[in-house]
Amino acid sequence: GAMGGSVSFIPQDLLGEYQELTFLSKQEILLAYKRFSELLPKEERENACSARVPKSHILTLPELRANPFQHRICRVFSTSETGDDSMSFEDFLDMLSVFSDSANSDIKSQYAFRIFDFDDDGTLGRNDLEQLVNCLTGQGEESQLSSADMEQLIQNILEESDIDRDGTINLSEFQHVVSRSPDFASSFKIVL
Repeated sequence: GAMGGSVSFIPQDLLGEYQELTFLSKQEILLAYKRFSELLPKEERENACSARVPKSHILTLPELRANPFQHRICRVFSTSETGDDSMSFEDFLDMLSVFSDSANSDIKSQYAFRIFDFDDDGTLGRNDLEQLVNCLTGQGEESQLSSADMEQLIQNILEESDIDRDGTINLSEFQHVVSRSPDFASSFKIVL
């Protein structure tokens, strides 16, 4: 537009579609659009619906900056063909939708599982659990667990969760654990 800096708006029909396909309200979608547009260079903002935002820009959002799983979140929600973890507006909406208060814990746990599955092999094995613990305890020298403590913790997690005793946690085992932890859903959210 001639205004240069003005944010374009989502076409009405798309807006309706996004409401159908996500757990977000119209207001939330419009706010998400505004936030997404602001991550784009000025000249791309008019086509925000078809633009991709690089991962490095997505990670500047305060909601993700503080999240220990920020890289995995970008990986899981990005539909980028090249594997650069960039996000389209629809990827961004999907992410916000899963992390919204309106998403049920079934949906949240499916995505949490994918986020925690660092090697993308469909189960949470020892390596995934180790990386999970490292993300949660921080990577700093002083906060890192000794290998004995790590081993013990992973044993405990598997004791608790690995129902079929195959040494890994599958999605249904993970969902079973989550169903017993009432604050899981509330901790798994991003509000813009």
